[in-house]
Amino acid sequence: MADRPLAVVLDVGGIFHLPDHEKVLGAFSRGGFEARADDLDRAHYEGAAQFTCDYEGDLPWRAFWGAYLVEYARVCGVPDDQFTEVHEHLDAEFASGGLWSRVVPGSVEGLRALDATGVQLAIVSNADGSVGARLREQEVLQVGPGLGVEVACVIDSGEVGVSKPDPRIFHIALDALGIEAHDAWYVGDMPGIDVVGARAAGLRPFVMDPYALHDGADYERVTSVADIASLVGK
Repeated sequence: MADRPLAVVLDVGGIFHLPDHEKVLGAFSRGGFEARADDLDRAHYEGAAQFTCDYEGDLPWRAFWGAYLVEYARVCGVPDDQFTEVHEHLDAEFASGGLWSRVVPGSVEGLRALDATGVQLAIVSNADGSVGARLREQEVLQVGPGLGVEVACVIDSGEVGVSKPDPRIFHIALDALGIEAHDAWYVGDMPGIDVVGARAAGLRPFVMDPYALHDGADYERVTSVADIASLVGK
């Protein structure tokens, strides 16, 4: 394990937010399939695992996103003869605003434990410009004083005009934190975006893996934000 970091930078999707169950179940229903809410969180992480690090050049977003939706539907039990219709409605729902709003159970408590270690905290997320406001409204975190945990910055790709895995988005956060890349850890959930980007920027990457889907990978994994807090505390 690396020396204690000066800062931990976190993603939002898969770390603090997951797709809203009611909205996703509605998309399945419109596609003619009745999914179970109990399958939805795992479906996201199974889909996220399809964003592998095995590519060169630009991120193959379209191929990876297609694989995400295929795996999401498979985990939820969609049969082959219903897949095309379900896929269409899932794709449309995931493209709509406000879907990523379900707070990951235990993530706020884990963030408080991480904050208690004394490291600086920051957010770097590929989002639509609204993620900071949503996290503040939900009392998860905010820049400056508030009801959530105080963080140094919230870097939203929709606001800064650059997205992971481009290392420049991480450099924006590092500049705000006033530290060097080798003193920061990054926690994300999609290896092909988060591990690739963090490594390119010089941060130490961790993948959120609550279902042990990344066995044998060449990057470190954690099961929760509290897990990261424990590693920092050591």
